[in-house]
Formats: sequence, structure tokens, C-alpha cells
Amino acid sequence: MSKNEFRSGFVCFVGRPNTGKSTLTNALVGSKIAITSSRPQTTRHTIRGIVHREHAQLILVDTPGLHKPRTLLGQRLNDLVRDTYSEVDVICLCIPADEAIGPGDRWIVQQIRQMAPKTKLVGIVTKIDKVSRDAVGKQLLALSTVLGPESEVVPVSAKSGEQVEILVDVLAGLMDEGPAFYPDGELTDEPEEVLMAELIREAALEGLGEELPHSLAVVIEEVIPREGRTEKQGEMLDVHALLYVERPSQKGIVIGKGGARLREVGTSARLQIEKLLGVRIFLELHVKVAKDWQRDPKQLGRLGF
Repeated sequence: MSKNEFRSGFVCFVGRPNTGKSTLTNALVGSKIAITSSRPQTTRHTIRGIVHREHAQLILVDTPGLHKPRTLLGQRLNDLVRDTYSEVDVICLCIPADEAIGPGDRWIVQQIRQMAPKTKLVGIVTKIDKVSRDAVGKQLLALSTVLGPESEVVPVSAKSGEQVEILVDVLAGLMDEGPAFYPDGELTDEPEEVLMAELIREAALEGLGEELPHSLAVVIEEVIPREGRTEKQGEMLDVHALLYVERPSQKGIVIGKGGARLREVGTSARLQIEKLLGVRIFLELHVKVAKDWQRDPKQLGRLGF
């Protein structure tokens, strides 16, 4: 690829839950625009991150992990993934370096081939900082065998940054020549309220039980500029958010004894939101029960799904 040619296009990261897709999105964009968690199924929106380079612009579509759904929410998350397959220029299958390729990974490859037979497919071996060079080599060979000789395979560590720019060049080389879709400096097309809600949910998920990632939803009720601030004090926003759970017992878990857990969530989320927006934040959180919202079409709609 000639550096004189400007290339642009859309890239989708797919793979089993918790294979490093969101972390890789953040590393490529250079800013936190997708939440990360050790819990599976934490990504719920197709957050677009925009990668700017002198010779290319890549728009990254970070989708939820494909899985066999047990609820209406799960089905809608899968529909998001499938809809994205046909809309992008390149699909990247993420496989961790420290996990053997299994039936679930082969099922995803099969789904990609069925849904988007003409879309270019690239294999990415993620988390290479966790294993030896020899183990990385074996995983690259295994993934190449699954995808076939027509697909490129790239090792990368989003955590250390190793091979990140190599991946950018590989993806850019697969794009058609064309103009930038977004102005220079723009990192995502997600509304700020969506990003704020995701950061609050990420903070709330830390250290909680296995079921809560699926049962927790966050809605930003309002964002109001604080009046009467002097120029020296700087801008401040009052952010009011609701955390929805499915059962009263879950509400107690999120709030914690004497409200201690919810205060920790608020402090952590506030710092992340201030970093995102570049202004001071007053964050007010309330927890509400929306019984079995994952299975209720009306409630799913109200919560943004």
C-alpha cells in the first residue's frame, strides 16, 4: 500500500465473549470509548471507534460477543452482531493467545461465512503478552488453519501496545482508496450520554456476582450544566443516572451495606466521566427494580435495546 493513497473503511471485531475486543478497540483509538470487564456479555452497543492515521481512517464497530441466547435481550444482542456483518469491509475474529480454539470459535467462523461470504476476514490473536513466543506461534498456526490461507492472521497485545500499529497497517491495506468519513480528532460517534451510562455500568460490575452483568442496565436521566459557576471554578455538570436491576435482592447488592458499594461506584464512574468529558462532574445514582426487564419487550425498548 502506497502511503500516498488514503484508505478508509469499516472494521468489525467478533469473537466469543471476553476475547479482548473492547480493550483492542480502546488501544487502536487511543482513548477509552468501550467498556472492559472480566465478565462476559458486558458490551451491549455497537460502539464505533475512529482510528486516525496519516494514510488511513478505520471505523471500528465493537459488537457484543456472539453467544447462544437465553433471553430476549440476548437475542437482540446477537441480532446486532449479525446486522453488522454485512455492513463492514473487514471482519476480525479475535482469539486469545492463552485459550485453545474450540467449537464456539468454529461456530462463529461458520456464522461469518454464512452471513457475509464476501466480506474479508482477518484473524487476530489477542493477549500475546500473557504467553511465550512459542505459544503465540502455535496459536497463529492454529487460527490460520481454521480460517484458511486467504485470511491474514495478526498477533497483538492491546495491553502493551505490541503489534497495534502493524494491525492498523494490515487493516488499512485491505480497505479501498477513499476519503475520511469523520473529521480529524473525532474518536467516536456515540452520544456522550451513552458513553457515560456505559462507564457507570462498568464501575458497577466490578466485583459483583456472575448474574449481575446480564441484569444491570444504566440510563442517564438528565445532564444539567451547574449554574452560577465562575470562570475560575470552571464548568461543572450535574449528571443524574438510574441503575436498573431485575430483583430486590440485586438492588441490595448494588447499593451495599449503608450505601457503601453505590458510593464506590459513583466515585469510580465520576472520575472516568470527567476524564472523558474534560469537565467536573457531580454524579447522582439511584437504583431501581424493573422486574425481568431482559424478557420484556416494552421494558427493553425503554432501556434502549
